[in-house]
Amino acid sequence: MAVDFRFIIIGRGMMGAAAARHLSSMADGIALIGPREPEERKAHHGVFASHYDEARITRTFDGNLAWGTFAARALDRYGEIEAKSGISFYSEVGCLFAGPEKNEQDYIERALTVSRTLGSDIETIASSELGGRFPYLHVDPDFTGYFERTRAGYINPRALVRAQAKLAEQGGVSLVEATATSVRDAGSHVEVMAGDKIYSAERVLVAAGGFSNFHALLQRPVDIRVMARTVAFYEIGEREMAIFGDMPSTIVLGDREEDHIYILPPVRYPDGKTYLKIGGDTEALSFDRLEDAGAWFRSDGSAAERDHLSRVALQLMPELAGCRVTSAPCVANFTPTGYPYAGFTQSPRIAVLTGGNFVAAKSSDELGRLGAVLLAEGQLGEADFGGALTPVFAAA
Repeated sequence: MAVDFRFIIIGRGMMGAAAARHLSSMADGIALIGPREPEERKAHHGVFASHYDEARITRTFDGNLAWGTFAARALDRYGEIEAKSGISFYSEVGCLFAGPEKNEQDYIERALTVSRTLGSDIETIASSELGGRFPYLHVDPDFTGYFERTRAGYINPRALVRAQAKLAEQGGVSLVEATATSVRDAGSHVEVMAGDKIYSAERVLVAAGGFSNFHALLQRPVDIRVMARTVAFYEIGEREMAIFGDMPSTIVLGDREEDHIYILPPVRYPDGKTYLKIGGDTEALSFDRLEDAGAWFRSDGSAAERDHLSRVALQLMPELAGCRVTSAPCVANFTPTGYPYAGFTQSPRIAVLTGGNFVAAKSSDELGRLGAVLLAEGQLGEADFGGALTPVFAAA
């Protein structure tokens, strides 16, 4: 039978929009299905996305070669995407890692090895020099710094998604502003229910992030944990801008992985105010139902986590004392492999791309490219770490 599209991508987030852009240079007959960001978050009762924000750290410094490679490939295309779309989203302010080397030696050694492989320029800053170079940051005297000056900083995820969708549409992709609620392999084709319509395609890519399991998009759910995350925002005035205005993106390594803290430089938000954002990885709340995830996104996050992040922020940056603090919710989805999923489901016509593991925003353009290659060619090669990206599904 004739189909409406050759390929359909479900999910208009960072990976899905990138997949649509890349696929538009490989094939015709493509649709990207997904809703826009809701105008009133707290009144919205549908799906959400975690890119509803103005800043995400970007870097290549990583203890895992695959993740470092994904980030480097994406970073190397930022300029082209900005130029072609006319939308700016990348600020190359650098990224600083700071931590007690004795406790993070394995990670640091792996990251330095990966950086050499990728040709990244990482400057090691002795503990005696760290405070002088980065006076906004107050850390223990035995901390060492690792500073990636170029190919690092932060991106505006909202703007990046707009740029990807704009270029995809210019490349012939049909943008369908609707929420996909079911995907069915009809034998010779795939049927996607979105809104009140059914669309057919030869192949479908489900790139719905943490919401991939919450509708009937997959025959069997993928094995992921959808975890709550809270971020704290410090409202910055002129006094604080004089101190923090030139800071790089910053990651402070704790004694345990869950104690790591990330800090975004001051960024202007849509309300016209400037905020310094801090986040961590300590919450254990997870979601198995759309209703629970939606309720979380309509909240302000965890007050306890906000207070914890505030205590850490004031220890690291005491000059923030007196600034107004607010919080917001987010989610992160984690795979048991530690890698993203990019592969076919039980159907050879339905593929899935998800599993950001809390680090994928910076790599989203490359992960989207992998999804596009998967749809167009049917598989990923080892140069793209295809074997490591094989999806794991929940037991039948």
